[in-house]
Amino acid sequence: MTNLKLANAQSASLDVDAVVIGVVTDDSGPVLAPGAAGIDEAFQGRLVDALSGLGAGGKAGEVTKVPTFGSLAAPLVVAVGLGESYDAEALRRAAGVALRSLAGSGSVAVRLPAATADEVAAVATGALLGNYAYLNYRTGDGDKRPVSEITVVTETDDEVESALERARTIAEAVTLVRDLVNAPPSDLNPEVLAETAREVGEEAGLSVEVLDEKALVEGGYGGIVGVGQGSVNPPRLVRLAYEHPEADKTVAFVGKGITFDSGGLSLKPSEAMDWMKSDMGGAGAVLGALKAIAALRPKVKVVGYLAIAENMPSGTAQRPSDVLTIYGGKTVEVLNTDAEGRLVMADAIVRAGEDEPDLIVDVATLTGAQLVALGTRTTGIMANDDDVREKVAGAAGRAGESAWPMPLPEELRKGLDSAIADIANISGERWGGMLVAGIFLKEFVPDGVRWAHLDIAGPSFNQGQPYGYTPKGGTGAAVRTLVQIAEDAAAGAL
Repeated sequence: MTNLKLANAQSASLDVDAVVIGVVTDDSGPVLAPGAAGIDEAFQGRLVDALSGLGAGGKAGEVTKVPTFGSLAAPLVVAVGLGESYDAEALRRAAGVALRSLAGSGSVAVRLPAATADEVAAVATGALLGNYAYLNYRTGDGDKRPVSEITVVTETDDEVESALERARTIAEAVTLVRDLVNAPPSDLNPEVLAETAREVGEEAGLSVEVLDEKALVEGGYGGIVGVGQGSVNPPRLVRLAYEHPEADKTVAFVGKGITFDSGGLSLKPSEAMDWMKSDMGGAGAVLGALKAIAALRPKVKVVGYLAIAENMPSGTAQRPSDVLTIYGGKTVEVLNTDAEGRLVMADAIVRAGEDEPDLIVDVATLTGAQLVALGTRTTGIMANDDDVREKVAGAAGRAGESAWPMPLPEELRKGLDSAIADIANISGERWGGMLVAGIFLKEFVPDGVRWAHLDIAGPSFNQGQPYGYTPKGGTGAAVRTLVQIAEDAAAGAL
């Protein structure tokens, strides 16, 4: 992980490769954001003129590089736009885009507005997340390597070390998930993901239980077994648990962990398959969140389930029209083997109910319909309780992740009726696919337990160009939201 430091000093005196400052857009042109005054002094008050001459306007995400010609110890100033105004998320994005533009540098001082602990945390988190690069399978990419040292320069005399440490903890958790999502499925099969979860969990001080394929069959986990039976790589179910000694609430997180999704016998078209290594992003998010929660120590009990399988076509694969018995006894007619995520999640949701949680939150790359409805960056949130849905959406917003509350219309349930089983895994109607998937999962939530479902199909994997602190590929979506939910539960706010 990149070395992260805190400094309360004039940026001009820092011996680094580059200094990052913020620029706000104004009717009269670019305006330096708080924190840049010392840099402007080194430029004899002419920094704005230099930026204007280079075409800088302060637009959010805009990056302008200005050589210092000896005016500073650093040879380069990087001015990043903040837009007309800025909040914590704008600071995170600005820090991220600035660090991305400096890949290959040795050390960077970030002099964005950091007058409060929240601003320090935002700047540090954005910088670390923007500094991410997945280079495990590359050689000779020195210009793409992350910055080795980041110094966040603060404008406050208050103690903000805890804010910096929180940023480091969150960024490490997100980085873990990005690495897992980006890993080739040949190297991250269900067994490897489960063992990685064991190692991460034990190192974090979590209790860990892993059920292998034999235990899953004996335990009656028909969804996970059914989805995984077509692959030579057998499925797993992982349970992780964190408990603060003063906890009086329990939250259960359930994550979809399909390490590769071919669609099974209901085979996907090739253009829809090449990024299906990301179909374990929900399980990754649960693992990353538990890692961070164990470090942050909120006063709550959190149990995490990773429902892991590889969905492949073969002579042993489940067939359309097969009937599976989910953990707990409910039967499902499988009409489409590419609607597999809800099958493994059903097992894990029922199992999570045995922990008697006050709240279950599941997170899954569940439907292509999520992308159709909300695009590639916004998570869909559904729930069996209106108050829970709104509070989870609020938690996502405060964590800096885009999410939108969605309904679960009762009339859509009829489409899941099966002629031979308790429920079918898809509806005969093509409309409202994201909502129908949520309605299916709702059927397996224990009576009286509050529940929310996060569909992260789009946000979990960025197929486009990097933006802000978000790289191409795995994003680590939902980690920060899950951590915020745990902290809200600990505070009695959820």
